[in-house]
Amino acid sequence: MDKMRFESTDIIDKNIKKISQLFPGIVIEGKVNFDLLRSLLGDEVHGDEAYEFTWVGKGAAIAEAGRPIRKTLLPCKEESKNWDTTENLYIEGDNLDVLKLLQESYLGKVKMIYIDP
Repeated sequence: MDKMRFESTDIIDKNIKKISQLFPGIVIEGKVNFDLLRSLLGDEVHGDEAYEFTWVGKGAAIAEAGRPIRKTLLPCKEESKNWDTTENLYIEGDNLDVLKLLQESYLGKVKMIYIDP
């Protein structure tokens, strides 16, 4: 049986490690030196303008999505349909928290997720 993790992945840390592998010397004490990275990438950083989906608080939302959480998924047996005969689970909770926890534990095992807004 696989050991269950009680914390979601720290996506920010994972991305910083990937950058460090691609550009050794860019990450110093866990922080990305963006000025040095820009100089290595040259003009590619300053591309043409493009349309984008944006809103007030977008930066904070992206940062929050990357932060790990320590929570546990508990399916609602009473709300799940045909619990004993299907592989369907009904889970209630904050959408972002649930998706973070599903991200690794159920990777490649989930066929569909329905999010009720």
